[in-house]
Amino acid sequence: MAEGNKKLNIRLNLYDTDMAVKVFPEEEEYYRNAAKLITNTMNTYVPILRGKKTEKEIMYAAMLDIALMYEKDNTGSYSDILEQLTSEIEEALKND
Repeated sequence: MAEGNKKLNIRLNLYDTDMAVKVFPEEEEYYRNAAKLITNTMNTYVPILRGKKTEKEIMYAAMLDIALMYEKDNTGSYSDILEQLTSEIEEALKND
């Protein structure tokens, strides 16, 4: 899976937040695509729900939308991917 277990330090833009994460080189594109998906989904919901829902509720709506896409497609172990992303995010937040 990992080429020599050497991770890259990259910065991702997730809607209105920059986040530093460490990723294996062969997974960098997946992380960047995931960040774009989050940003695009938030960009869809924010104009519709701003002022009607809290920021937290808008984020949950976006997460639900993304989870439903993966559930409908059922193209792999998204729960494993989400667990890995959660782990990376928690690690990044500890370092900030």
